[in-house]
Amino acid sequence: MMNLLGLLLPMWVSSAILSTIIIDARSEPAKSAISEPASVAQREPTSQFSLKMEAESPGVPKVRVMHHQDLNKRILIAIIVASILLGGILLFSICCWIYRWKNSKNSNEKGRKTLEAGKRMSQSPMMVRFNSLTMVDKKSAVAIFDYQSLEAATNNFHESNVIGEGSSGRIYKARFDEKFLAAVKRIDGFRLGVEREFENEVNCLSKIRHQNIIELLGYCINGESRFLVYEMVEKASLETQLHGSTRGSGLTWNLRMKIAVDVARGLEYLHEHSNPPVVHRDIKSSNILLDSNYNAKLSDFLLAVTSDTESKNIRLSETSGYLAPEYLADGKLTDKSDVYAFGVVLLELLMGRKPLENDALPQCQSIVSWAIPQLTDRSKLPNIVDPVIKNTMDLKHLYQVAAVAVLCVQPEPCYRPLITDVLHSLIPLVPCELGGSLRVTEPAKPVRPESSS
Repeated sequence: MMNLLGLLLPMWVSSAILSTIIIDARSEPAKSAISEPASVAQREPTSQFSLKMEAESPGVPKVRVMHHQDLNKRILIAIIVASILLGGILLFSICCWIYRWKNSKNSNEKGRKTLEAGKRMSQSPMMVRFNSLTMVDKKSAVAIFDYQSLEAATNNFHESNVIGEGSSGRIYKARFDEKFLAAVKRIDGFRLGVEREFENEVNCLSKIRHQNIIELLGYCINGESRFLVYEMVEKASLETQLHGSTRGSGLTWNLRMKIAVDVARGLEYLHEHSNPPVVHRDIKSSNILLDSNYNAKLSDFLLAVTSDTESKNIRLSETSGYLAPEYLADGKLTDKSDVYAFGVVLLELLMGRKPLENDALPQCQSIVSWAIPQLTDRSKLPNIVDPVIKNTMDLKHLYQVAAVAVLCVQPEPCYRPLITDVLHSLIPLVPCELGGSLRVTEPAKPVRPESSS
């Protein structure tokens, strides 16, 4: 407001000076007229002839009488003009100030929304500062952690806090205070491409907000080590739930279908709604994280690429069992590569088997090569499902899920469906309370499998 007064004061002074000049200019002839009071009045001609001669005489100046009423009118007009001018300037200045104030308010609001994740962490004494990441555009912002805060939160990265491990590094549980838990991925060493992959994940996740994609809370750089801080998920990964000590006992048929739908929704967002479209490239059960309500979230975007990336210049994923044949053979990469990997995850959910069984016979090592012949035989299908969920689902639903899985793992990409079509096929099999469209009035009764002729 002081800036506004500082702007208006010189404007008001200028207007006052302008009005004074106008008044002075108008009043000069009046003064000359009034300065000859008696002589002018006494020079009144006595006849029309003398009046004419006097008016036409070159030696006699013309004299106009300025009455006080005319003078007052002109002064009043000058004052009104100056007041209008000042009022207009004042109104314009107020409008400019309001416009700037609104713009400043909107900018602050956008900044508040951009740093929404950071606000949730600001209560923690371990969090030291927030800043815009230089690797991402100005519209994106993530939190920057000090290395000392991560050390304290993970008890110096103690083994007891390890909650997962992948090809890129270990994941630790980080407790910043009683209310704030997070997951910290540590990437050590300076192997070829690690810096680019680290920047790739930060750039990608800082722009994505979706309920089925893990939220990146921040990052840290310390020497040759890189750290990524994510939201905490209580149920760890799908791989841990399926192939860990519980062997999938906590995953019912409905929960497994919910997880499949969640993963498909996340992929649909990447393929269809992200701009530019993103290919994840590393879909697998260990990169599917589950929160306390078994909501699935895609994670690990180190290898993710956009649709405009040259596939010949990207590193192949080192994950076996999930790679599409064309991607494994010559690095050809499309969104159908993610669909193939999704099909493998769907087979894991159905049968409870790992993508590759090292202790199995050579012809049975791959879950795809082992399952395909039996998935197309309805009489054999109920016998190869995970014993944990056997006889707990409507067999019509089982046949439909098996058909979707078979389509997803087709050798030729052109025969695989779009992830949107996969999603629409699975949603009707999930109960409404779990995010699907199936209305369950009573427990599903298994249908007797068809006998083979």
